[in-house]
Amino acid sequence: MANSVVIGLTGPTGAGKSTVAGIFAELGCAVIDCDITARQVLVDCKPCVQELCEEFGQDIITESGSVDRALLARRAFSTPEKSHRLNAITHPWILRRVKDEIEQWKEAGKEFIIVDAPLLFESGAEAFCDKTLAVITPMPLRLERIIRRDQIDREMALSRIRAQQEDSYYTQRSDATLRGEEEPGELRRQMAALLERWRR
Repeated sequence: MANSVVIGLTGPTGAGKSTVAGIFAELGCAVIDCDITARQVLVDCKPCVQELCEEFGQDIITESGSVDRALLARRAFSTPEKSHRLNAITHPWILRRVKDEIEQWKEAGKEFIIVDAPLLFESGAEAFCDKTLAVITPMPLRLERIIRRDQIDREMALSRIRAQQEDSYYTQRSDATLRGEEEPGELRRQMAALLERWRR
């Protein structure tokens, strides 16, 4: 098993985590996308889905038997309390799978394993990590990115931003910070330097 370095990657929605995760992959790191893991949990974890139905309504299940993620998101992001309930239900199941994925990558001999988790600190996933890295970007650019990426209106995008923490929440808890508005070439240079610094 490799003496791997596990890096938790986090930051608010629209900050540019996906771009950073993509560059890490190009640099040879294993990347665990917790959003993908979360979607898998909604597909095949029956106890989790059952609990979500009890909290957010049986109608979040479509006729085909899958979870209507858009409807679930609308209800979950409607208030901070509802967002908290969504996380309290889903996080334990997601964390279990992330831990398994980390172990698989360690056994495969990966030197760096990136855990791309929007809710790294809120979920407790930072406990699996040796280092943590935040990506932050000015709010107007984040808003523009979210509207374009998710094809939602400004108000819905703002509600997603409001449901999350301030930039300082991420930067104060992380070992390093990247600016998501940097040019990809500059980002890549900074990230390669970070990996060199964090190499065991």
